[in-house]
Amino acid sequence: MSVLDSSLAFSGIEQNRLPAGTKLYRGKVRDVLTSPSAMILVTTDRISAFDQVLGVLPGKGEILNQMSLQWFHETSDIVQNHVLKELSPRSVQVRKAKVLPVEVIVRGYLTGSAWRDWRSGVVTPGLEDLGQASGWKAHQKLPEPRVTPSTKAEAGAHDEPISHEQIVRQGLVEEGLWKKVVEVALKLYERGRRRLAERGLILVDTKYEFGLVDGQLTLVDEVHTPDCSRFWYLEDYDAAFREGREPKKLDKEYFRAWLISQGYQGYGPVPAIPETVWEGTLSRYREAFHLITGREWQPSQRTAEAETQLLLSSL
Repeated sequence: MSVLDSSLAFSGIEQNRLPAGTKLYRGKVRDVLTSPSAMILVTTDRISAFDQVLGVLPGKGEILNQMSLQWFHETSDIVQNHVLKELSPRSVQVRKAKVLPVEVIVRGYLTGSAWRDWRSGVVTPGLEDLGQASGWKAHQKLPEPRVTPSTKAEAGAHDEPISHEQIVRQGLVEEGLWKKVVEVALKLYERGRRRLAERGLILVDTKYEFGLVDGQLTLVDEVHTPDCSRFWYLEDYDAAFREGREPKKLDKEYFRAWLISQGYQGYGPVPAIPETVWEGTLSRYREAFHLITGREWQPSQRTAEAETQLLLSSL
């Protein structure tokens, strides 16, 4: 089957299919359905980069959701999460949370946008103490992991870096709660770092989202997937760093890197994306699933209409 075959792709449920009283929030990749009796998180096959939705990749949603479910289980001793019940390979019933309006990014290495900013003299919030000291190199490991927050933009808008002080001063998150968020995020990163090292991967950086459920800090959305994380192959890192090249990666960065090579970084017309790039992207999702879960991904073969009917019956 071609990865561009839309017969099994799920791009999301349409508002006009939902019963009266059900609200639909559509994010870049996930849809949240809220009825008086239930909240359902649906991981669609939409793929985004640079805060823009650029197409659908059949099966991607199932892969991401299954990886997140495993990570939610493996981190439940650190912080509670929002999962109540798995409904399908891509959909889960979740607790209703008041989501904090901040994306919590944890970085273990000076790479990606943080490296580009540092090289151009821009200070990334959370990395202020690095300054412009000489000696830093691309992809270098930081002395310790750092939280570099960003705003939480609506679909189609761009997330923007924000300092810890601004988050508290602007009233986005209360100071005591923000300290707890930072503490928990660093523990989650350390758990992910250690588990992934056992599986031959480096957790380079990642993004967490949190909310409050009955006043308790709760991990929501997704955890340590190729959509919210950057992975390098552990066996390649030391040689790559010595040679001054980018380490071999396993994440959505492959897709982003191709877009950058075509001159696209979220603005202007989207270049035509060849099938070889879609295939390469899906193969990396499948490999990430295998390395992280220890299982081979088997698509469910569930059609979009079957998923829609399941969602309607669960509201």
